[in-house]
Amino acid sequence: MELLTKAPKGTVDLVPGATGKWQLVEDVVKSEAELNGFAEIRTPVFEHTELFLRGVGDTTDVVEKQMYTFEDKGGRSVTLRPEGTAGAVRAMLENGLYNAGYPVKLYYCIPCFRYEKPQSGRLREFRTFGVEMFGAAEPAADVQVIALALSAFKRLGLDDVGLQLNSIGCPACRKEYHKALTEYFGAHRDQLCETCLSRLERNPMRILDCKSPVCGEIAKGAPKITDYLCGDCQEHFGKVQGLLDAVGIPYELDPRLVRGLDYYTRTVFEFPSKSLGFALGGGGRYDGLVEELGGKPTPGLGFGLGLDRILMALEERGAQFPEEERCEVYLAAMGDEAGKKAFVLMDGLHKCGVSADCDLCARGLKAQMKYADRIGAKYTMVLGDNELEAGRAELKNMKTGEKVEISIGEGFVDEYLTASTAQEI
Repeated sequence: MELLTKAPKGTVDLVPGATGKWQLVEDVVKSEAELNGFAEIRTPVFEHTELFLRGVGDTTDVVEKQMYTFEDKGGRSVTLRPEGTAGAVRAMLENGLYNAGYPVKLYYCIPCFRYEKPQSGRLREFRTFGVEMFGAAEPAADVQVIALALSAFKRLGLDDVGLQLNSIGCPACRKEYHKALTEYFGAHRDQLCETCLSRLERNPMRILDCKSPVCGEIAKGAPKITDYLCGDCQEHFGKVQGLLDAVGIPYELDPRLVRGLDYYTRTVFEFPSKSLGFALGGGGRYDGLVEELGGKPTPGLGFGLGLDRILMALEERGAQFPEEERCEVYLAAMGDEAGKKAFVLMDGLHKCGVSADCDLCARGLKAQMKYADRIGAKYTMVLGDNELEAGRAELKNMKTGEKVEISIGEGFVDEYLTASTAQEI
């Protein structure tokens, strides 16, 4: 029975009181995306497994260790999405969003799933805000998405979030870099973990992203990708840095930054939080991904931000969140007829967009007033036989104690709105 009353390991419930904080953060990041011309997309929570094998990369930790993959009743292999980009590419292609012209700009707030050891800032079900841009090859596109994320952090009050930047080149210049890495890590073959040994020939860059302390120490002496960039990639990266300087965005160059997914090319970046000690998200270019998933050669780029981590960072900094307003007026009643009248008045308020509530649990008047206080009602009104007979009742401001008598007949809503507005003033 204990399993029935506990959430699965690595997941959390977002209950009333917490959801308001999430909505505030989501409103900020969504409005920032829309300010930059991005439109929302919502994709399925699961996709064909092949989409992630080809899109994310079969040498990544995500594919090798972390995906929730299973066969459905039709014998098809499906996977709960571990990230948002591959699904966005698939949806862009399937729905022909490119027909409206480039760039295609999309954003999403979605749950993602990875089987990892739960720890601070790392859950098995986690929420991601992401943006994707297709069809824009210019360095200005890189800087726009970076600036978008940093602007959202600033609006949320997270002014300690930085920017780490690197370029991992294109397939042409990475070919020579892979040779250098294979030679370097090959000399340390007897010290590498089993996973990195399997990656040595297939994709040695993934060794740079290994979480093993031993492999991480070895990786510190590995060749730097920036020493192997071709002329075009060097030029692109130089323009990205120039534009960041032009708009006043500080950054730190990190030649070890490769990101954890195979589809990245050229610019990659992360947003480290000084207060938490880990990144709140990151992203980069993936100019070959659309073609890999069946489309025409199309440049792409984007990022994903961990909403769970953003909330952690805000709470770490003692951010103040506005209290959730659940009820503007509570209509307490004594007796069946008064209860019926309270329900009718509540319905009338709802139709005019006023949040209102009344007793649904057959409580006494004292218990009803305690409940009204608990849900933070701004106003209360008590209805009994005397009020029903007179056709009028007192509206009480719970903060000031001020009372005003208003009609509970046909003009109730208008009189309520007039009285409540006057008290607000």
